[in-house]
Parts: sequence; C-alpha cells; structure tokens
Amino acid sequence: MSDITIDFSKKIGNVKIMHAVNNGPHVSRGDQCRGNQDTYRAARIPYARVHDAAFHAQYGGEHTVDVHAIFPNFDADVNDPNSYDFPCTDNYIAQMYEFGTKPFYRLGSKIEHGVKKYGTLPPKDNLKWAQICEHIIMHYNEGWANGFNYGIEYWEIWNEPDLDPDDSTNKRCWGGTEAEFAEFYVTASSYLKKRFPRLKIGGPAIAWNEDWLERFFERVRGREIALDFLSWHWYGVEPNKMSEKGTRIYDIAKRYGYSGFESILNEWNYVQGWGDEFLYSIEQMISIKGAAFVAACMCAAQANPKIDMLMYYDARPTAMNGMWDFYTFRPLKGYYPFLMYSKLFELENSVAYETADPDLYVSAATNGEKSAAMIVHYAEDDSKKGKKVTVDLKGANLDGAKIYVVDENNTMVECLTSRVENGQLSIWLKRNSIILIEK
Repeated sequence: MSDITIDFSKKIGNVKIMHAVNNGPHVSRGDQCRGNQDTYRAARIPYARVHDAAFHAQYGGEHTVDVHAIFPNFDADVNDPNSYDFPCTDNYIAQMYEFGTKPFYRLGSKIEHGVKKYGTLPPKDNLKWAQICEHIIMHYNEGWANGFNYGIEYWEIWNEPDLDPDDSTNKRCWGGTEAEFAEFYVTASSYLKKRFPRLKIGGPAIAWNEDWLERFFERVRGREIALDFLSWHWYGVEPNKMSEKGTRIYDIAKRYGYSGFESILNEWNYVQGWGDEFLYSIEQMISIKGAAFVAACMCAAQANPKIDMLMYYDARPTAMNGMWDFYTFRPLKGYYPFLMYSKLFELENSVAYETADPDLYVSAATNGEKSAAMIVHYAEDDSKKGKKVTVDLKGANLDGAKIYVVDENNTMVECLTSRVENGQLSIWLKRNSIILIEK
C-alpha cells in the first residue's frame, strides 16, 4: 500500500495563491551593489502585501506606504495634491510591478513599538481618513496627482487592531478601543466600497483573537461594511493547526451572515512562541525546518476550501525572512517552496490525493499536458527520523519525470537515485525535506 496516492485525472478545483508574501524585492540600483530582484522575479510571486514596508530604508523607509506618511498633515486639504507625499511609495510600487508582483495595499500604519505612537492612533476624523485613502487609491488606479492606472485590486483597512487589549499601556497597532475600531471600520470600509465598487475592500487583519472578531461582528451587525476579504494572522509550528484556525475564522464570519468573501491569511511564519522560544524560532525560519514548514503550510491551506490565500511574513530584509539572506541576498532554503509552488500554480488545476501519514503534506496539479506534485516531510519533533515513502501516481504518465529535492544537504538538486516507473515512486525523504515531481 502506498503512503501517498495522487490521481491527476481527478481535478478538484483551482490551485490557489499560497505563495504570496509581505513586501517586494530589494532592488539593486546605482551604488547599491546587492539585490534579490532576479530570484524574486523567478519565484513568480503573485502578490506582496505592503505592510511594514516603512521599516526598510531601501523601500523608502518612514516616507513609504503608511497613510500618515503619504498625508503627513491631517489638517491639510484632502483634495489638494500638494498635501500628499507619494514619490517613495511610487518607486516601491513600481519595483513590484517591474519584477512581476502585484501590490496588496494595507491602508493604515506599520506596527509601532516605540514609546510614542504616530500612525496607529485613531484618526481625528474617520470620514476624512477614508477620503485620504480614496485619494491614495485614485493616485494609483485613476492617475490622480500625476499618478498611475495600475488597477490595484486589494485594499486592506488597518492591521492587527486586536493585538493589545483596551486597557493596555502600549497599544502597538490600534491606539483606541474595540468599540472605536468598529466605528472606524464601518465608516472607512463603506465609504471606500461605495466609491470603488469594483475593488476588493476588506480587513481587518486580526492578530490572533477570535473572541475579538466575534465582538467586532456583533458591533457591526446590521450595519453596512465592506468585507470582500477577511484577513487574519497566525504564527505557530503545526500546519494543521493553521488550517483549523482558518476554518474557525471563516465560520465566525459565516455565522454573522457574511458570504462571498475571501479568507486571506496574510501574516504567518514558524514561531514556537514570543518569549524564550523566539530565538529558536528565528533559527528555524532560515533553516531547512523552516522551509519544510512553509511548504507544508502551503499544502495544508491549498487543501482547505475555507482558506483562499497565504501571504508569508516577510520577504523584506528582516529576521523573519526565511527566503533570502539579507546581507548577500542569496536564496535560503525557504525560498524554494515558493519557486516549487509557483510551478503548481501555473498548471491551474488542483488534483486529488490521499495520505494517512500526518508528517506528509501534498499538493499536485495538472493542465492536461503537464503535471507536477510537491511532497513535503515536515516534523516539528526534532527527534523524528527520515522515512521511505512510496507514491502512486495515477491519471497521468509521469514515468521518467524529473524529481527535485530540497533538504538539509541539497538545494533544488535533481534526484538521480529514485525515479518514477510504471506510475510508482519510492524515495527516501529526510525529516524536513521537500520534493517536486514534474513532467
């Protein structure tokens, strides 16, 4: 009996976007001798959320993306182009498009850990804040103020308003109360949706608190809001728990009468905990274990019909970037799940698979002419060993298919010791390893 069975004749839906990220490429220009633009382009990353871009100087730093950076004087005339400071964000957005990625625009502010808050405080006037955002959208989609006609689809309102409770003395993402946020979201989302009915307006990018989300929906019940997508965050170590949270988040919104929305996990990474465990977590993010975790999460989310998109945190140079070394900008092990998954995404049609092994994760696709499968052996338990895995490949002729391996010792290396013969593959998978089969 095979450990995995994949049937390429049974199409079960689209290959979803599980290989989006937060933030765009670090582009080498002028006297900047290093960059990751070539490998960024090669991964064919479909979307990049622009949250926390202001932390990175090469993107434009404090002058980039955030609403209070683009419109620095809240008392200025909202209709006057001179009230806005667009150049750094213009350059950042243009770089994304240049290297094949669409922006997912977060309206609001980066997280603020400092003793004084700037962009995370509730606006003095919710309607004016929405009108400022209206003009930002006009600049990028309607050419206003010497702008562009990009057609940016996704516009997210705020980030992690639930991160800190109402009585916290250090509110890092939303400086007001839960009730104030609900009023803010009602005003901003309904205004922007009426102004731009064809765009996707959503949020609120909750950090973790499902009870907070319940209370939010209670407060906005019966009121007009835009929820084209529901965004949420998760950090952990078990891909199946990520999937289970996605189901709960979706079901909460459904209970309050929302339908037709996309469920988007737009911050996630390997984190055992935020205390003493965080050092270990950072070490794993840049290791093969972190890479296998990423690939396993992609497979688990692809299999869950209640999750529509994943956006990894983070592709900018930061300690939580497992994709590139941010001194050399050479790809790390964690880059390759994105490269592998992009090959599945191009084939469009997800196909059926079966496995009873909790340490094996699978995603496979076909376009009728070409077929591919990504198989992951991921284990949080560091004492687990590798295993011999047999794969039954049905519904397509993959005999002689190329097999690429990413493990502790190999990085996208073609396997020459195992091959598909008569629709069968027998291969040794190290603990925390990924293979791509394609033909």
